Amino acid sequence: MKKFGMQAVALLLLACAAGLPAWAVLGQPVQSVEADRAHLKGQIRLIQRQGYSVQRIAAADGGIVREFVSPDGIVFGVAWSGPAAPDLHQLLGAYFSAFQKAARQTQTLRRRRGPLAVQVDGLVVEVGGHMRAYHGRAYVENLIPSNVNQAVVQ
Repeated sequence: MKKFGMQAVALLLLACAAGLPAWAVLGQPVQSVEADRAHLKGQIRLIQRQGYSVQRIAAADGGIVREFVSPDGIVFGVAWSGPAAPDLHQLLGAYFSAFQKAARQTQTLRRRRGPLAVQVDGLVVEVGGHMRAYHGRAYVENLIPSNVNQAVVQ
């Protein structure tokens, strides 16, 4: 069972790393959103909220990406749903190695299937789903505007 659990972690990380490229990177400026829209051949819609904005991209494959942006123009969170897992290496940028290490430890301790939730150094990543129905979210706690609750990243 332990061997299967580690293989499941490896497969999940591989699927996440091999999925759709070019998401905005946590902690980076909002300018990457247009590049994401072009790569996904999607339609973008700006949604203004009190204390933040959401750049919602409807991809050609039916996937939806929501990029949460602070008033300072920094991406503090990303949520996704759709038929393919996102490229978490691209999505998390500099946070990816910490996530990868924590994900391995979490799976080793859990020894079960199901959604993966990781919290490490202010980074929160929740990944779930199955073939053709992936979903998840990632955010950095200290990048969330002070008047905004982390629950908005959905």
